[in-house]
Amino acid sequence: MTDRTPEPVTVIGLGAMGSAMAAALLAAGHPVTVWNRTAARAEPLVASGARLAGSPAEALAAGELTVLSLVDYAAMHAVLDGVEPSVFRGRVLANLSDDTPDRVRAAHRWAADRGAELLAGGVMTPPPGVGKPGAHVFYAGAEAALEAHRDALAALGRPDHRGTDPGLAMLHYQAMILVFWSVLTSYLHATALLGTAGVSAAEARSHLLGLLRDLTAEGPLGLLDEVTDEIERGVYPGEFNSLDMQVTGAGHLVETFADAGLGTTLPTALWELFRRTAAAGYGANNLTSVIELVRRPGE
Repeated sequence: MTDRTPEPVTVIGLGAMGSAMAAALLAAGHPVTVWNRTAARAEPLVASGARLAGSPAEALAAGELTVLSLVDYAAMHAVLDGVEPSVFRGRVLANLSDDTPDRVRAAHRWAADRGAELLAGGVMTPPPGVGKPGAHVFYAGAEAALEAHRDALAALGRPDHRGTDPGLAMLHYQAMILVFWSVLTSYLHATALLGTAGVSAAEARSHLLGLLRDLTAEGPLGLLDEVTDEIERGVYPGEFNSLDMQVTGAGHLVETFADAGLGTTLPTALWELFRRTAAAGYGANNLTSVIELVRRPGE
């Protein structure tokens, strides 16, 4: 709880995520100014109490904190590069758009040249979860800027500061989204494969859920705990399940998908990665050794 009066916040970019952010800020009692290229998207928010700015410069000038939710950092530059540099002075730009860590770092320097502080963020929830319990947002940049606006940013989700390097929030975000996409896509592939034999999606779920639980269990039975320990030690014992064996198994997986009339892009990518890692000298090690080839992609 805080006794501070909710500060004014500007939100630029009113797609699904930006609109959810503006709505969460309004619900938390913050005066909200919005701007979007297509002004009609602001109508529901204006009806709920937001103020529509006539230009990006007017939006920035409305308060010290501006939250940006755009498709990428190029979109930020497209919107803000034409704004008079003096308008940025003393402002904090919390850019929660997706991009690469290196582009984020370049944008941090761009903002600093204009007297602004860029807080780069990665939102770890879909739009319906913004502002809800369990939502959190990675941030990187000056911790003092985050603390100065913590109350407002907490209305979007729990702020999680990852460090002063402005690229670190995006690095964490990209790592998390990789796992999310990979697990979900694998789940879809597995469901499709079982479906070719008449197994329903609900029945497939009951089998696959047990595997996912085994992967994330803590203690001696937790596979991720074991893999993490092997990564930390740089030792990948393969006497019980070598990568050479899994190269053969992955080849069979590709054939199984092809025989079932399904797409083979994902299983082929796995087979190629396993094969290349084994060829690089890790065939007698286990699957964890794949991290060595990820670290040295030229091999």
